[in-house]
Amino acid sequence: MPSSSPSITEEQHLSSFNKLNLLWLVFTVLVFSALVKLGFWQSARALEKEQRLAQIEKLSAQSPISLDQVLTLPNTGDSLAEINDFPVYIEGEFNKNKVFLLDNQVNKGRLGYRVYQVAVTSKYAVLISLGWVQGSINRQELPVVAALNGKQKFQGNIRLIEVGILLQEQVFTEVNWPLRVQQIELDKFSTLINRKLLPFVVYLDKNEVLGFEKNWQPIVMPPEKHRAYAFQWFSLATAWLLLMFWAKFGAKTLKQEINNKNNIKAK
Repeated sequence: MPSSSPSITEEQHLSSFNKLNLLWLVFTVLVFSALVKLGFWQSARALEKEQRLAQIEKLSAQSPISLDQVLTLPNTGDSLAEINDFPVYIEGEFNKNKVFLLDNQVNKGRLGYRVYQVAVTSKYAVLISLGWVQGSINRQELPVVAALNGKQKFQGNIRLIEVGILLQEQVFTEVNWPLRVQQIELDKFSTLINRKLLPFVVYLDKNEVLGFEKNWQPIVMPPEKHRAYAFQWFSLATAWLLLMFWAKFGAKTLKQEINNKNNIKAK
């Protein structure tokens, strides 16, 4: 007596079909979600940049304040973001024998270094970015830097350090000055100079005669560029979704139409 239940082969085929559908759905959703997430991340970055530009414009009309005043501002203890870009004036003492050279700093197509020294005030020690100097083609040769020495008065802007990707940890075992570094790590620098540094860097004001070429930009990528990237990611997400739906349903429909036409011709 013939059985009405599906054969083992049919059951296996149905199970494989369901698994493929599930894999297709999971893969489609994962890629779509990742692309959308990247789009929202770029949109959020654009908003952050706009807010920071507005803050910089507001602070540009403000007179510089002392480090003491900066560190007593509301919320400074909870979030240093509140003091980012603040204009400050400092009277501090420099040691010409302690110079940090931040490597791989490009300026107008030229490879060089950003020069840093520590300014020591009556209460604090803070790392100062003095500007950019050109490097030599010979990587073993460091530039000759006319470092600052003794007491100096100057103005600058606070800048929080954004930790980047470091392929290899910086280990300072044998220290020779000036010291070439791949990244600003204030905790390690504090150990090297035997004094605790403040948790930010002060970049010399562009109008200061001290230092070197002052080419720093608080905003490297403008908000408009972030929004353009966000539009690209959202567009890719939409295109991906349409492509996967076409691959799932459109291609199958097209194949059926071709088969039907072939069958008609065969008859």
